[in-house]
Amino acid sequence: MTHQVHIIGGGLAGSEAAWQLAEAGVRVRLSEMRGSGEMTPAHHTDGLAELVCSNSFRSDDAEHNAVGLLHAEMRALGSIIMACGDEHRVPAGSALAVDRDGFSAAVTARLSGHPNIEIVRERVDTLPADGLAIIATGPLTAAPLAEAIRGATGADALAFFDAIAPIVHRDSIDMDIAWMAARWDKGGKDYINCPMTEEQYRAFHQALLDGDKTEFREWEKDTPYFEGCMPIEVMASRGLDTLRYGPMKPVGLDDPGTGRWPHAVVQLRQDNALGTLWNIVGFQTKLKYAEQVRIFRMIPGLENAEFARLGGLHRNTFIRSPELLDGELRLKSAPNVRFAGQITGCEGYVESAAIGLIAGRFAAAEAKGGSLDVPPAETALGALLGHITGGAEADSYQPMNVNFGLFPPVTGRVKKAERKARYTSRARDALADWMETLPAV
Repeated sequence: MTHQVHIIGGGLAGSEAAWQLAEAGVRVRLSEMRGSGEMTPAHHTDGLAELVCSNSFRSDDAEHNAVGLLHAEMRALGSIIMACGDEHRVPAGSALAVDRDGFSAAVTARLSGHPNIEIVRERVDTLPADGLAIIATGPLTAAPLAEAIRGATGADALAFFDAIAPIVHRDSIDMDIAWMAARWDKGGKDYINCPMTEEQYRAFHQALLDGDKTEFREWEKDTPYFEGCMPIEVMASRGLDTLRYGPMKPVGLDDPGTGRWPHAVVQLRQDNALGTLWNIVGFQTKLKYAEQVRIFRMIPGLENAEFARLGGLHRNTFIRSPELLDGELRLKSAPNVRFAGQITGCEGYVESAAIGLIAGRFAAAEAKGGSLDVPPAETALGALLGHITGGAEADSYQPMNVNFGLFPPVTGRVKKAERKARYTSRARDALADWMETLPAV
């Protein structure tokens, strides 16, 4: 079968992209190195869409949860990942969890049986020079292809321990305690500053030392991380005042409540163009998630913080998508090539599959000589796509799950308890309008 689009990578994103293309009548070559004698350090089978960690697709609540809303949008768009997930779901309360073996087998069987899909067990080491292609190789991209991507993108490195700082929803920060300022008043009031007394700092420092930490997986242990990406609890272990001379230094910051420098300061920096998400500067961490919530809510002004993303430090492979990709996920320097899934910097099974879905639809439209409007920013799919392709700050870009902080804020006076329902109601209307513009298959 002569293919029209070449997909490299048979994970969730690549599988979803292949299905969307094939269902649109476009012929696909799907290259997957597992099954060719190659294997990644994390996978255990050669099945397509193998779930390597959790078996959960997280919340299935489409009324009050951003990932649940994304589930609903993907179902509406004919997602194979959601269809097979629904067929093989296991009890998990309001979450969608699946029997991982049954799920992978179902995806593999559907793709293998589709007349427009050719699955080839092979390792691809270079970016296709011509013809439409989608790279969906995920966080464990094989070294030769990673080198080819590095050469095409100019990135200094792709595989390393990426240091992820927690991100907080702006409207959950207590601005009666925190204040806006830049150090020494240089530039605009670009940071949110949370002051600490000596007593508060000492308690926080001890909590960092005592908190439960995650361990590196066996295949991650030999991957180095940079001194500038040191976990905050490791910095804390180097001495009581190490943080006060590092990310928590208070110099040049006058607390308007006292008129003096605090003993220590935690700073937050705007993380998206909308100004709805703010990251805690220098707070990359190996603390377990529950510990992060408990300890970081000890910070004055963050007592009721709602986290869009918690911190972490793990091996990953992803590109600086906001800088390198256009609005249709094409590599600006080689527009025949699209990227999809975790390699674009989205986080999570569902988000990876969703970006595979829209990459497949963009490629299908192009292969048939047409075009596809970008999904509205008010939808979960559009919000996630917009974040990846320009909404995030390129210099501080890190993997992100879908969350309401990526959406344009709802307008008018809305009670906090009603805000999520307003987001999802608006999204449903926007998706319905957009789907009416989709080309007939």
